[in-house]
Amino acid sequence: MPDIARVLRSLVPWLSRRPRPRRHIGRGILTATGVRRVLAVLLMAAAAVLAVRPASSAGEPRSPAVVTSRDVAPWRKLEPPDLRVVRLPRSALPDGVLTRPEAAVGRMLSGPARRGEPLTDARLVSRVQSTTSGAGDTATVPIRLADGAVAALLRPGALVDVVTVTDSEEGVRTLASGASVVAVTESGDAGPGEHDARLVLLELPTARANRVAAVSLSRPVTVTLR
Repeated sequence: MPDIARVLRSLVPWLSRRPRPRRHIGRGILTATGVRRVLAVLLMAAAAVLAVRPASSAGEPRSPAVVTSRDVAPWRKLEPPDLRVVRLPRSALPDGVLTRPEAAVGRMLSGPARRGEPLTDARLVSRVQSTTSGAGDTATVPIRLADGAVAALLRPGALVDVVTVTDSEEGVRTLASGASVVAVTESGDAGPGEHDARLVLLELPTARANRVAAVSLSRPVTVTLR
């Protein structure tokens, strides 16, 4: 860092000179001159400090990033008005940030997002892998598993198969395959005699979601992890 005092002296040689004492008639002029010199010193010192400061990120290259244009709740499909593209400094971009809104439209968030939050691939719930061709409409169905401990193993985005017991020889029936876990409610809401009251929210094609919801009212259901 340069010697600021030396720079100032080279720019303004008279700063290093000692003012000559003046008589009564010049005392007012001497005081005004001293004030001006103090102000000049302060301004030049500020300029010197700014000159040696490290460069800011104003000139840093920027890249596109998809951010939320408003607060977005989880478990709801993202729509084009929910998203916008901005250019942010590369050093401020998180890993996996989305650059095109099309990558997020129609997907769900695993948690709430505030307006202006950059979206990454980790914030999106996995797409439903449907084995039925042409099944475009999906629905979210809440179910309570027969074994509540299984719910603790599930995470948003996991793919599961929903099964139940039957009176047939096989004793098991698959209600839906490739269901996507949207969310798992917190534990602690169990009532008397209930081992776990947490709900598992699954995204499925609408027809299968209706089937799972109906069967879960009369029979115990559980899931197998893929």
